[in-house]
Amino acid sequence: MNNGYVVDRVKAYFDLIRPFTLLAPIIVSSSIMIASFFYNQISGQLLNFLYTTILPASFALAILNGASNTLNQITDVPTDRISKPYRPIPMGKVSLIEAKITAVTLYLIAISISIFINQMFFLFMLLIMVFTVTYSLPPRVKDILFLNQIWIGLPRGFLGILASWSVFGNSLEPLPVMIGSIAMLFLIGGSITKDIIDCEADKITNTKTMINIYGNKKAALMVFPFLFFPFAYIPIFIHCGILQPYLWLLTFLAIPGFFIIYLIMRDNKKTRILENTSSWTLMYITYFVFASSFSILTVIESIG
Repeated sequence: MNNGYVVDRVKAYFDLIRPFTLLAPIIVSSSIMIASFFYNQISGQLLNFLYTTILPASFALAILNGASNTLNQITDVPTDRISKPYRPIPMGKVSLIEAKITAVTLYLIAISISIFINQMFFLFMLLIMVFTVTYSLPPRVKDILFLNQIWIGLPRGFLGILASWSVFGNSLEPLPVMIGSIAMLFLIGGSITKDIIDCEADKITNTKTMINIYGNKKAALMVFPFLFFPFAYIPIFIHCGILQPYLWLLTFLAIPGFFIIYLIMRDNKKTRILENTSSWTLMYITYFVFASSFSILTVIESIG
């Protein structure tokens, strides 16, 4: 067995779990956990909890996302053969059996780690797993128009943030519920960006998405409220006492919504950045900024 073969195999498995998308649960969950730590005035040094709690919990969420990505590639082989033939399963670099073993192993690792965090985190992880499995396995939600977007936004936005907050605090408090709701609505709208490259393949495999049913322009206009108003309404939430005044700066994240919409209208299957479109990349970056900005503002307010 030569080194080249080993490198190719490792790269194939990396491509299977799609490591760039794992940045979302790591960055977002770590940010929310740190915010929860300071907001709830947990006694002790943050550095101690970083290694014993925050990193393992973030790692569990990332592994769960990797398991979801792998399962999705297993069930998306007909689509990938058309739109993404370079992926490891269509290319024959990873067999279906190997991919299934990988998915099950990653799910088991993620759930096993979550048991050692706390009971609420474990329950949220199980619930997120249910959404990822029902999204991909027949009769799969991924093929159902509109519901497929909710099945992405709810676990990755709402449940993911509540799970992260539960590591140090009560996830049913108004603050995490509202922040999770904002994230969920944003991702419900932004999730159509991933369907642009697969538009023609999805039509052939009978997967109904807003992109292949309504076209880029109309779909973009339909999801614009989800990308803009969750942030634009933050001053109203503050005025109503749902959010605290220190979070008003998050209102400016409504601005990228205009650029995401513009890119959705312009993007096509040839405009690829990190295996997807520029609108998808900007959507993810905006989500990263939202979580990290919320964390920074909450830490500053808590210390002050």
